[in-house]
Amino acid sequence: MALNVPGLIVMAGFYLLVLGTGIWASFRSRRHEKKCAGNGMEITLLAGRDINFLVGVFTLTATWLGGGFILGIAEAVYTPTLGLVWAFTPVSYVLTFFLGGFFFAKPMRANKFVTMMDPFQLRYGNVLSSLLLLPALVGDVLWVACTLVSLGGTMSVILDLSYAYSIIISSVVAILYTLLGGLYSVAYTDVIQLILFFVGLYICVPFLVLNPHSLDISLTAFNETFQTPWVGMIEPQDVGKWIDEFFMVALGGLAYQAFYQRILSAASYTQAQVTCFVSSAFCLILGIPSIIVGAVAASTDWNSTSYGIPTPFERGEAGAILPIALQYLTPTYISIAGIGAVAAAVMSSLDSTLLSAASLFSSNIYKNIIRKQASDREMQWVIRISVVVVGLAGTALTFLENSVLVFWTVNFDMTYTIMFPQVVCVLFFKSSNGYGATTGILMGTLLRCLSGEPLIKLQPVIYFPGYRLDEESGMYVQYFPYRSFIMVSTILTILAVSYLTSLMFSKGVLPEKWDLFKIKEQANAFVHPEEKGYKEGQKVPSVARQLPDTTCC
Repeated sequence: MALNVPGLIVMAGFYLLVLGTGIWASFRSRRHEKKCAGNGMEITLLAGRDINFLVGVFTLTATWLGGGFILGIAEAVYTPTLGLVWAFTPVSYVLTFFLGGFFFAKPMRANKFVTMMDPFQLRYGNVLSSLLLLPALVGDVLWVACTLVSLGGTMSVILDLSYAYSIIISSVVAILYTLLGGLYSVAYTDVIQLILFFVGLYICVPFLVLNPHSLDISLTAFNETFQTPWVGMIEPQDVGKWIDEFFMVALGGLAYQAFYQRILSAASYTQAQVTCFVSSAFCLILGIPSIIVGAVAASTDWNSTSYGIPTPFERGEAGAILPIALQYLTPTYISIAGIGAVAAAVMSSLDSTLLSAASLFSSNIYKNIIRKQASDREMQWVIRISVVVVGLAGTALTFLENSVLVFWTVNFDMTYTIMFPQVVCVLFFKSSNGYGATTGILMGTLLRCLSGEPLIKLQPVIYFPGYRLDEESGMYVQYFPYRSFIMVSTILTILAVSYLTSLMFSKGVLPEKWDLFKIKEQANAFVHPEEKGYKEGQKVPSVARQLPDTTCC
């Protein structure tokens, strides 16, 4: 296959459009900075907490709908052993946004936090919060790598462009416009990218559905033809596994900085809540094309195409079914539109992750621990350097493709079982303290490791009900919703240990000089502004001025 020159020209135009939008947004950011009363760091990381409502909806949606969303849904629907019932990501994201809007947006935005780790620093101190921050930073780096991997694989199929070149070019463009204008550049490029994503994929749908090599997807939905019905089914013994993975995706997303960065950039917590609700609808709408791609691929006689047999599933290429379907079932110019949609989704998720990691390091480590008196100009450079370092690290890891995908999956798993319980407790339970949080981390990590993980060839020590041996890999697989069990157990452990330690210090059972986390001082480190007499719209001190000096704890 020769290099697809027309496709290459179109992709070059796409990258120039995105970069131009980022440059324009950077100038807008500088003009806004002169008029805004906030500091330079808040303008870079949170767009001065004055992001336009529609832009907020676009950037929140675009952040969530990355390459994994598009390719993963198509793969699940197409894979004979899974099907539509296992492609639950859009519905999981709806639950993420509704829970985020109803419960998480208000306490985070009302307290004017800069990152999701601010409440941890206020309540637990710097040392413990820094330990909790490390998994989030590592996860962002791995997410950058996996996002680029999905784009590199797609471009290599449709454009026959070198995998390395695809990744490097995309990474450089995303780093450049993120450097130029911070959240302003990211948000406004997200608008362009989401529009291209929507148009590009929906243009492909009629050509896919009407191609001569595939049967009517309504006929193959429940009838076996070239493979099992693409709707799929959940066997009774798989129900626990389905529930576990559904909630892992839905609730794990509530412990990601990229989500809270959009929430915290809203003008008010009401706007943040409405942004979440509206974005949830977009998740459903934008998941439909990928479902159709998977359904059409499952209804295709691949022997009648130039792809031939064995089928993509039999060749182990189910993960690339979307670019394969576009390449072999649509005209060339339509497949180019499809690759543009994938590139748009990947870039929108990539830039958000770069800024997310930069936010955590610059605000919670550098500004609050290393250099509390750092000037705005110094912080701007710290943010830029952080963006470059994260981008380069993620790009470098793409050449360890398989390992990155494995570790990212494990990281997402750990976010649900360890980080989500911590976020819930620190935001909604005033009794939680550093002792409970520390015990929760240790217990959650231990239980998760002892439960095993086939992806990294780790056999379980704890066998939950319903476990089965995978004869092909020789690994035992847990079908009980064990991740959810660990998540709930971690929350209960945090609350129980926090209550007991607070009781022991308050009753004098343990001397106050042994209190390393100073739980009496930090018990009310932050409360909702309405409890302090503030009303929505009334000026509330920024969290940067609330952080105590907790260097020793």
